[in-house]
Amino acid sequence: MAKANGPARVLVVDDSVTVRRSAELFLRQGGYEVILAEDGFDALAKVGQQRPDLIFCDVMMPRLDGYQTCTILKQCVTYADIPVVMLSSKDGVFDKARGKIAGAADYLTKPFSKKEMLFAAASSTMATMASMGDSGGSHADTKNSDR
Repeated sequence: MAKANGPARVLVVDDSVTVRRSAELFLRQGGYEVILAEDGFDALAKVGQQRPDLIFCDVMMPRLDGYQTCTILKQCVTYADIPVVMLSSKDGVFDKARGKIAGAADYLTKPFSKKEMLFAAASSTMATMASMGDSGGSHADTKNSDR
């Protein structure tokens, strides 16, 4: 997925090297530039250094979990417009609601397929571009329930 000045930059935050590498492979095949972080603190540093267009963030991580990471980003005016897609093996209503409360644009349940990840990435980046064009636009839940 390309933007006007090159490929969209996506940050993948997960403490599992397997999940990070799978997501990296899927996203690179989809035409995205990928940045990897292993926890919330690493993610916050990389957001400040590289300003991604989208963040996929695991919920359960040591030190700073995904909900906390998302909340911190959404409270910062500089980064609040970056869409965050939560990644989790939990798919309950409470978990998804907690992600929305933290400011997440979407919620992707692990294990995810390449198709699901690319759909979430495209939907989230398109929603952001649309809301930039018409101030105040909102992002609908884009979880692809097809598996």
